[in-house]
Amino acid sequence: MPVCADTDAFIAALPVQGALMGLDLGTKTIGVALSDLRRMVATPLETVARKKFTLDAGRLIEIAQSRGIGAVVLGLPLNMDGSEGPRCQSTRAFARNLATLTDLPIGFWDERLSTVAAERALLAFDTSRAKRAQVIDHVAAGFILQGFLDRLAALRR
Repeated sequence: MPVCADTDAFIAALPVQGALMGLDLGTKTIGVALSDLRRMVATPLETVARKKFTLDAGRLIEIAQSRGIGAVVLGLPLNMDGSEGPRCQSTRAFARNLATLTDLPIGFWDERLSTVAAERALLAFDTSRAKRAQVIDHVAAGFILQGFLDRLAALRR
């Protein structure tokens, strides 16, 4: 399935059932979060250390298959003014490459401030600096995925 052009197209492409996987794509790591089957709550899962695309994608597809994932939500790193820069181009390229390896719908969700929100949440729980460094990416993926899940819930109302 091709990468969805916008949020509405992505929502239309979602399968009726199946959890969703959220990704926070960084240059050195990929944060991974999963939703529950009812698509209500995002839970941080793990941080994948980036090596090369085939290995990174292989791990993501392995997670998706083992967890019955129905679609992938990639955080889109928009600039604060809403424009797209080089990081967005890199994320879109990653999505296009991933789409050649899986039939899962792939969409994007604005990830502005997700890492800031994750950092604040970890600080609120008095997480040590070392522990924050280990978990920040998949916690940020959880914020990205939760934002999308909240949008889905609002549309259901």
